[in-house]
Amino acid sequence: MIHWSQLLLNSFRRWLGRDLIERKGSPEEQAKALYHAPFVVVSHGMEADPILQYGNKIALDLWELDWERFTKTPSRLTAEPVNQAERERMLAQAQEKGFIDDYKGVRISGTGKRFLVERAIVWNVVGAEGEQIGQAATFSKWTCL
Repeated sequence: MIHWSQLLLNSFRRWLGRDLIERKGSPEEQAKALYHAPFVVVSHGMEADPILQYGNKIALDLWELDWERFTKTPSRLTAEPVNQAERERMLAQAQEKGFIDDYKGVRISGTGKRFLVERAIVWNVVGAEGEQIGQAATFSKWTCL
């Protein structure tokens, strides 16, 4: 999780030109700060059907899943079937540009509760050589529906 947190933070800085959190302390301290940040941070890999591989504390609470279940969940299941095509368009747009910073959409928790996400930032996660290895999102505004 420490390595992935660094990739999330470095990629965010690369695409948006600013830091997601204050980058002080060791990588371990930064990973802890990201996990306990006062906003949602989630990410998935680049599999054919991407699996969620990171969710900070607020994300786990919002999606009503523990770490084990969260990190085994296909990313597409965070949206209801009726909203999955719109989600795919948003991810493709972020993949093409590197990031988007104005996403709005309905998501669904592990127990079926719906919530509207607003002003989300979605960015490509890149490895040391600049290759895309995932996508991530952050947001601090959502409304339960």
